[in-house]
Order: sequence, then C-alpha cells, then structure tokens
Amino acid sequence: MPDDRIDRLTGAAAVPRQNGELVFEAPWQSRAFGMAVGLAEKGFYQWDEFRDLLIAEIAATTEQDPASSPATVYYDQWTAALEKLLCKKGLVEPAALAERRAEFASGKRAEVF
Repeated sequence: MPDDRIDRLTGAAAVPRQNGELVFEAPWQSRAFGMAVGLAEKGFYQWDEFRDLLIAEIAATTEQDPASSPATVYYDQWTAALEKLLCKKGLVEPAALAERRAEFASGKRAEVF
C-alpha cells in the first residue's frame, strides 16, 4: 500500500506527526499501526474500510480524557477501529478479544516490549 494512503488521512483522522515523522508514544501504538497497514497490504481488507471505521470512531469519541495526549487518544481510536474491522471480517472472535482485554486488565498477561 503506498504511503499516500496514510497521507490522505486528514483532519481528525490524520496520523500524529512531528516534524513530518509519525509519532508513537508507546510500542503498542506502532504495533497497532503496523498491523492495520500490514493486514490491508496483505488483502485482508481494503484500506478504505479501515479509514471509514477510523473516521467513525473518531466522530463517536466526543469526550476524551483531557489528561491524555493526542497521540494516545488517537491510537486508542485507531485500535478500536481495527478491532471492529477484524471482528466484522471474522478474523478475530469478539469473545477472544474480550478475553484478551481481561487478561491485560487483570495483569495475567503483560505487555510485550
């Protein structure tokens, strides 16, 4: 997938950048970014399907934690859009996703760095 598709994410959907470079504040953000791009490149879904869900997720997020940085909020929205698309496409079972979230929340599973 050409980089111009990333560049065409504009307005609230634009990927956070600083000095023209993509901004990731934590490893999970770059992994979520890479997964979304890589799965589209491999043909699991069309990029525009993801883009449309990202735009909808951003629009649905009307109240954000003012203590959160813009990049954190953005990648939370990015991840939510990716999760919805993967479930819609049958690539991830919603129950398995909920189970994995619970494992992280409980500390049973630790982040990989």
